Amino acid sequence: MVPPVLLPVLALALGAAVRGGSGPVTCGSVVKLLNVRHNVRLHSHDVRYGSGSGQQSVTGVSAADDGNSYWRVRGRTAAVCERGRPVRCGQQIRLTHLGTGRNLHSHRFASPLSGNQEVSAFGEAGEGDYLDDWTVVCSGTYWARDGEVRFQHASTEVFLSVTGEQYGRPIHGQKEVHGMAASSQNNYWKVMEGIFMQPSEVFKAEQYHAEL
Repeated sequence: MVPPVLLPVLALALGAAVRGGSGPVTCGSVVKLLNVRHNVRLHSHDVRYGSGSGQQSVTGVSAADDGNSYWRVRGRTAAVCERGRPVRCGQQIRLTHLGTGRNLHSHRFASPLSGNQEVSAFGEAGEGDYLDDWTVVCSGTYWARDGEVRFQHASTEVFLSVTGEQYGRPIHGQKEVHGMAASSQNNYWKVMEGIFMQPSEVFKAEQYHAEL
């Protein structure tokens, strides 16, 4: 886990730009994602589900300063997304939990509270399987830092969602995160805190030629 106080240091070491202003989300960036409707950040921790798959749980938390809410943006399974390359709308990606190295994952198990599709964190050291792949659903060409997006599971086509169900012990007050088949206001996410890899030289060249 990277403590929030160390993020600016990490940003400088990696040649990243600390969040501010607009621009595309790029591969290699480390971000917190806010569910817009329920005002909770996508979160994970080394606590396993007591039902379903028994894999590491994924929840939503209201605290903005929780270090377990950072996720690294990466290319889809078995693919490389060059650090600094902007993520296109419609592109498949993985979101790797910074603290535990496991990937945002879904599969056909029922979630513990709502009975929707379970969302978990899976794999070791950033490597899991094809069920870690999510499609970025947005308008325009690129996933914009200041835009709202949806994440659709590439294999089962559910949308990453929060509908308000709340856990008791040992993760009291955290909200269930699950997959839903229908698109709704519960599916929209926005980038909040984080560090962003500078857009690659290839992207800058593409933008230059597009403006000519």
